[in-house]
Amino acid sequence: MVAELVEQAKQALAGRDLPGAMSLAERALITSPDDGEALYLGAVLHRLKGDLDRSLGLLDHLIHLQPELGRAYQERGHCLRQAGEREAAVAAYERAVACNPLLTACWQMIAANYREVDPARSAEALARVREVEAMPAELRAALAAYYDQDHALAEQRVRAYLLAAPDDPIAMRLLAELGTRLGEYEDAEVILRHCKEFHPDYLPARFDYAEVLSKRFRFEQALEEAEKLVATEPANPQFAMQRANLLLQIGETRQALAEYDRLHDLDKANPTVSLTRGHALKTLGTLDEAIAAYRSAYSSRPDFGDAYWSLANLKTYRFTDAEMAAMIAGEAGGSIATDDRIHLCFALGKAFEDAGDYARSFEYYQRGNHLKQEVLGYRPAAVAAEVDRQIEHCGPGLFSAKAGSGCASDDPIFIVGLPRAGSTLIEQILASHSRVEGTTELPDIMAIASRLNGRQASGEDDRYPMNLVDIGKDDLTRMGEGYVESTRVHRREGTPRFIDKMPNNFRHIGLIHLILPNARIIDARRDPLACGFSVFKQLFAQGQDFSYDLAHIGGYYRDYLRLMDHWDRVLPGRVLKVQHEDVLDDLNGQVRRILDFCGLPFEQGCIEFHRTERAVRTPSSEQVRRPINRDGTEVWKNYDPWLGPLKQALAGMPDEAQFSL
Repeated sequence: MVAELVEQAKQALAGRDLPGAMSLAERALITSPDDGEALYLGAVLHRLKGDLDRSLGLLDHLIHLQPELGRAYQERGHCLRQAGEREAAVAAYERAVACNPLLTACWQMIAANYREVDPARSAEALARVREVEAMPAELRAALAAYYDQDHALAEQRVRAYLLAAPDDPIAMRLLAELGTRLGEYEDAEVILRHCKEFHPDYLPARFDYAEVLSKRFRFEQALEEAEKLVATEPANPQFAMQRANLLLQIGETRQALAEYDRLHDLDKANPTVSLTRGHALKTLGTLDEAIAAYRSAYSSRPDFGDAYWSLANLKTYRFTDAEMAAMIAGEAGGSIATDDRIHLCFALGKAFEDAGDYARSFEYYQRGNHLKQEVLGYRPAAVAAEVDRQIEHCGPGLFSAKAGSGCASDDPIFIVGLPRAGSTLIEQILASHSRVEGTTELPDIMAIASRLNGRQASGEDDRYPMNLVDIGKDDLTRMGEGYVESTRVHRREGTPRFIDKMPNNFRHIGLIHLILPNARIIDARRDPLACGFSVFKQLFAQGQDFSYDLAHIGGYYRDYLRLMDHWDRVLPGRVLKVQHEDVLDDLNGQVRRILDFCGLPFEQGCIEFHRTERAVRTPSSEQVRRPINRDGTEVWKNYDPWLGPLKQALAGMPDEAQFSL
């Protein structure tokens, strides 16, 4: 219905029937106020009518829904130019081509604006116009669909174009990008590797190649590619930023910080550089400098939600009145991008929590979680089914048949469980031992599980863990050896043991046992309400899709307990459960218990863990740099009136698992 009205309005406009087109567009907007095409067409029509306020209002809403839609910024530029706001119009045009470089009208406006004041910039804009106009029409159509976020149409068009021009580097890069968006990283890697072979001078594809290698957790290879790009164009800030990010990823934090410092000196107004520089400083424990970096980020871009959230995520930071006012106004703004709104909601939740206004705090936490859940579309049934498969197929028969398999190394110490369950404290305790290095949440086990599952067609059943029974002992041993080798890039201190703190590895303990039978596994456990609410108020960078709904958190916690109980039955003694509250009550006793389980002699430094200087890359980084304390253990009680969905989802668990329920 809406699509038909929009099409009829376009036809009326083509026939110069502006009133008719306006009437049809308004009907479309009444029928579907969030339809992107109706909003865009309505904005164009109201501009043509001269109602710039209405046009800009529609564009604000459209940009909120589709913050990367270049056409929306182009139309905003036209409105502002018509209103005589030249500087704001040029800024809108520049944002438009940043989202969609095919918009030649924007490039021409930019060229005209800089013709007198910056001839080089003007010439560059005109060169972009010629570049776009020189593209084959079929390729331009594919790119247009991609920039309009119609990825299915873009893939259809680019595949058709590649049949006639199989080695076109721009088309190959586009197809790889579409694959990356669908999580088809292996396919994207293959395409980009071929593109590099055929077109070694096409640097954008080589940049994407390094990014895809990183997404496939091949950090050393990705860094090698990034180094080559920097060597090719030393002055290119995008290449330098990529290299710095990869250095940060593998734990070379000081080297990464030196690169961020250099980039910051070159462009102090770049908010992304300031933000990432802040992350590096936080990791190193340089708190005052991290705060200054985050403030610099939001000073450069006032609606930069991630900068405010990064301050809140320090856990110890307290916002000023001016910052609070700016966040409230920014979150309420109509044109703010969804991602920035989400970050601001979580930051405001923490700010009002610190102020003791728990009702308003929960309101913002709830709003941020709802927005994030809408983006992710988490499906709890899929996780429950995965747990069912692990329980069904990873039983005594499998482990008996594979006895004696796996890599003999006892290097790894896995800490698993739910996030916010005290795993960072356990990691800090162990990393304070002279024989143990703390790394980070390593993705390698999940990468092995993903490879075992293989590429799946839509609707195809999972292969893993059912196929574990078919894997030979030698192959299991090679997998364990591959894990130890792939994680060496994160080990910097030369200690015999290291920690892998990926919490989601609890879903793969059967796999870990088969490929690394001598690895130690610790289950970090915490009171379910305290843990559940702490998860709810944490905005994760990635990988915890269950965490943005109270009922989903409760269901996930139950599935976690169900699977951990299974591992205890079929692999008795294989996993050490460490209750966070027990660590707080009896630090000495629990430290000795943990060290005994890991086969490590007692060291006093593990008791005085807060004195250990090391990079910590999790939200609890500042908390574990202080002596043991009970701060935050009962924060959930301040929100008790609103935790009904979590309590209901957790109801009926065994008594020993309930604690505060």
